[in-house]
Amino acid sequence: MSPLHSSSLAQISELFRAKQLSPLELLDHQLTRISTLQPKLNAFVHLDADSARAAAKSATEKLACNEPPGPLHGIPVTVKSCIEVAGLPNPAGSLLRAKETPAHSAPIVDRLRAAGAILLGTTNTPEFLMAYETNNRLSGATSNPWNFAYSSGGSSGGEAAAIASGCSFGGIGSDGGGSVRVPAHFCGICGLKPTPGRIPAAGHFPPSNSSFGWIGVVGPMARTVADLRILFNALAGPDPGDPFSIPAPIQQISAKQASEIRIGFLDSSAIGHATPESIEAVTRAAKLLEQSGFYVEPFKLHDLDRALDLWWFFFGPVIAELLATQLAAKESQLSPTLLDYLEAARAEAPFTMMEFITKCAARDFERARILKKMADVPVLLSPVSSAPAFRHGEGTWQSRPVSALSPSSSSTSPTSFTTFTSSYRQTMRHSQWLNLAGLPGLSIPISTSSDGLPIGVQFIGRPFSEELLISIAESLELARGPWQPPPLA
Repeated sequence: MSPLHSSSLAQISELFRAKQLSPLELLDHQLTRISTLQPKLNAFVHLDADSARAAAKSATEKLACNEPPGPLHGIPVTVKSCIEVAGLPNPAGSLLRAKETPAHSAPIVDRLRAAGAILLGTTNTPEFLMAYETNNRLSGATSNPWNFAYSSGGSSGGEAAAIASGCSFGGIGSDGGGSVRVPAHFCGICGLKPTPGRIPAAGHFPPSNSSFGWIGVVGPMARTVADLRILFNALAGPDPGDPFSIPAPIQQISAKQASEIRIGFLDSSAIGHATPESIEAVTRAAKLLEQSGFYVEPFKLHDLDRALDLWWFFFGPVIAELLATQLAAKESQLSPTLLDYLEAARAEAPFTMMEFITKCAARDFERARILKKMADVPVLLSPVSSAPAFRHGEGTWQSRPVSALSPSSSSTSPTSFTTFTSSYRQTMRHSQWLNLAGLPGLSIPISTSSDGLPIGVQFIGRPFSEELLISIAESLELARGPWQPPPLA
């Protein structure tokens, strides 16, 4: 069996049922692990050890009395620190929100607890969630458990690091342009971006109750797809506080049913190039699926650049404009990651209300066009981003010059020249367009790079096909082999 902290939810539940482990013993194990790894990873913003111990004691007593357990009974989990938990700080990575403490928990937190989960605490994010690197002036940077010199990604980077390192057994992140899937890919775990309305986003900051709130969703993160399924089943369902909420019942899709679905190997020039190792990971995933009885075919999706430009309009200039009032005259308190985003977003020309309305209509047109193209091939396979995790500080919204060395043609001495880093709008295009179209996406680790960093692939589906994506990903997971923990953690 895997080490206790790397075990699956099913394995832990079986140990509980067999009386070989109690929730209180498991919690003590996790708190010891957190005390060892938190100084290296900095995944947690707030650790609620006392409340977690009280909940673990209660869970242990219920098992002793043979009370029917919930699907997450006694399991220590975490949530991203932009999600409301009553009595805990809700800073979303900002000094400006350091004292924000909600009186009520988000519906998804209540659902975790109703399923029996024990909340360990909340995890780190970039300021206001606006970067693919988790670093801020309030809590600092979160490191990747595969290599502490590398980023855990963002904006759910603290959550991904906590789960991958074995500090947490699963949790909830949020995704406005890859913020669940990219950290999962960077840290070698699984992440699900659901269809807007499938899992309620009420109680999330920034709120998703705007006229373009379909861009951002909340979703589960875990080490295995099987664990994602358990979390998704516990979290999904309508809620009156989410304007996009839809009462879509959980579907039961067998592996045989899933294998009859055509899967497209996504080919689109608009999403840019990926590293050879990233493409190799997708190719490997396709071969494993074919060996498991699936049919995978090339699939061209033209003109995704329009969807990506529209995504940036809403995620960039529009959100920056909404933040302007809150941030006025407070630039000295903002983190470099947020300032980088604001500089990129404000570089665009000011927009009018008519332009905003026109862009909303254009979004609906692009979504309909994409769905029509996917009518016969309802699941796509692609990279999550253009490369594995980058080193701390190398992520940016704007391309910037860096000095490098090159051998001189006229001398044996190297000469310096200037090159440019790639911006998030180039490197994360594989994930961003899904948020514009409101499609579900699931990230699953497949391989590792030559630098020893995990590489994931992404399944993309039509709206409300989360169960189908999970079923296909479970087949891929079975063909791939057991989940591999980070060696450094």
